[in-house]
Amino acid sequence: MLIKNELLEIETAPGIEIYNITPQVIDVLTKTGINDGQVIVFSRHTTTALAINENEERLIEDLKVYLRKLAPESDKYLHNDLHLRDVPPDEPINAHSHLMAMTLNNSEVIPVVSGKLALGTWQSVLFFELDGPRKRNLLVQVTGR
Repeated sequence: MLIKNELLEIETAPGIEIYNITPQVIDVLTKTGINDGQVIVFSRHTTTALAINENEERLIEDLKVYLRKLAPESDKYLHNDLHLRDVPPDEPINAHSHLMAMTLNNSEVIPVVSGKLALGTWQSVLFFELDGPRKRNLLVQVTGR
């Protein structure tokens, strides 16, 4: 069995943004030559997330509205009491972003069959930036034969 790893770098926009990273994941898979196995996509950040869902413009906007309702930025959060903990000078007030990320996933596993991602017709790999703008890294690990 082969195991191949690659980091994807994504420069994100401010606020909540959702990116379709399916083409980048397919590129990584294609370079490996693996025909059957799996791809793991893992977010290396605590204020980002991953999901497999439909990449449809109106649904993406619905997702952003839903997440803002779930953890409103204006609510009071203990994590935001920066004066009560040791933090770097540029520490953001971002408890809401952490809470959103914890309700989603930080990784996705996608089967590989005959050299292709075994996604359904309307499925895409979506990357959620919940505290941008930032430079983010995702680990894509492909295993198989």
